Amino acid sequence: MSDDNKNLSDDLDDMLGDAKESAQKAADKVSEKASEFADDAKEFAGDAKEKASEFAEDAKASAKEFSDDAREVLSDGKNVAIIAHITIIGWIIALVMNGGENKTEYGSFYIRQMLGLALCGLVLSFIPFLGWILTIAVFVLWIMSLIGALSGEKKLTPALGQYFQDWFKSL
Repeated sequence: MSDDNKNLSDDLDDMLGDAKESAQKAADKVSEKASEFADDAKEFAGDAKEKASEFAEDAKASAKEFSDDAREVLSDGKNVAIIAHITIIGWIIALVMNGGENKTEYGSFYIRQMLGLALCGLVLSFIPFLGWILTIAVFVLWIMSLIGALSGEKKLTPALGQYFQDWFKSL
């Protein structure tokens, strides 16, 4: 081999050695950064797990509070009585709320009163003129019933209230 080739070969070997050394340094740095990243990821995962646990505890507490509030609302017949006065949909909701173990005599009383008033209003609305005037009277009775429900007293609808209680006693 000639000297030029030998020098070229030595230079090439030096360059390869330097490249290997640089590659090893880069690999070491990447490994070091990967290790740091893994440690950071473990720390983040621990924090996330702790936050999730706190959130779950808060959610459980909120759900229990909501459940207690809902039980209180359902056990109070006054709320059912007032809801029963708000359209036919409100009456249906009140009927469902007053069912099962949540049934209260106060709620049932006003559910029966409202069913009777609603049926009277419906029947009277089909009778021309006189029926329309009597429908206004049913509206006044509805307002009186609503005031009774708001005041917390069981007030029978004048003239027909006792009949409503008898006819619809299964509600």
